[in-house]
Amino acid sequence: MTSFVRAGLFALLAGVSLSACERSATPRAPALGAPAPAFTAMTLEGEPVALASLSGSVVVLNVWATWCIPCREEIPQLEALHREYGAQGLKTIGVSIDAAGMGGDVRDFATEQGMTYPIWLDPDHQFSLKFLTVGVPETFVIDRAGVIRFRMIGAFRRGDTTLAAAVRRALAS
Repeated sequence: MTSFVRAGLFALLAGVSLSACERSATPRAPALGAPAPAFTAMTLEGEPVALASLSGSVVVLNVWATWCIPCREEIPQLEALHREYGAQGLKTIGVSIDAAGMGGDVRDFATEQGMTYPIWLDPDHQFSLKFLTVGVPETFVIDRAGVIRFRMIGAFRRGDTTLAAAVRRALAS
C-alpha cells in the first residue's frame, strides 16, 4: 500500500471516528420517564424562581408567547386545569418566551386572557434550550418526583382530553 493510500485511509477513518463523536454529543430532548432539566426564570414581579422549588407537586409547564395564536387558543384549557386540580397539588406554570423588557406586556396579556396561574419570564429561551422545544406552544407534565410524564408539541384543541388525562395520572401516582 502506498503512503498516499495509507494517508487517505487514515483521513477517512479519522473523519468517520470524529463524526461519530459529534453525533453522540448532539443534545437530545429529555425523554418521557427522565428527570426534568434544571430550569430557572423570573416571575412577573422580577423574582428568581426555579423549577426545583416545585418538587413534590405535579407541574404543568406550558411554554408560550403573546404573539402566538395557538397559545391563545389553549389558555382556557390550561386555566380550567389549574382551577380544577390546583387544590390536589397541581402547579400550572406558563413560561413566556417574549423578549426581554416585555414583562408589562406579558402581565397585561395574562390579565386579558384570564390567566390566574403563575407566569415565568424566559426572554433568553433557557427553557427551550434545556427542554429542546421546537416552538410554541409546548406543554410538559412533570410528576411529584420531578420526572417528565407527558409532552405535547403544539396546541391543545378544544375538547382534547389528553393533557387532563396526563395530569390525573400524575396526581394519582
